[in-house]
Amino acid sequence: MSMTTILKHGTWILAVAVGLGISAGTTQAVAAPFQDHDRDQQQKHEPDYSKDKRYQQGVREGRDDHAHSRDHSKKRHFKNDNEQRSYEAGYQKGRGN
Repeated sequence: MSMTTILKHGTWILAVAVGLGISAGTTQAVAAPFQDHDRDQQQKHEPDYSKDKRYQQGVREGRDDHAHSRDHSKKRHFKNDNEQRSYEAGYQKGRGN
């Protein structure tokens, strides 16, 4: 192979790499607003449990189970559905899901 052939080949490889980099950056920039919109929609449907004591209990137990590689080690029974939902939301948050 001659030097000019090697340079032409190298130039094409560089051009393709730059093109892929630009297209990947553009894809991320276009997709970002849609991801934010999905997150906003999800937050609108879920009540804010963060100050609820059952939520905080769920977060603690979820973190503990995650740290010790356990799968929902304690089965809890609560007085009403709101406490159960609050606990589960906290557990999933603490577990990292």
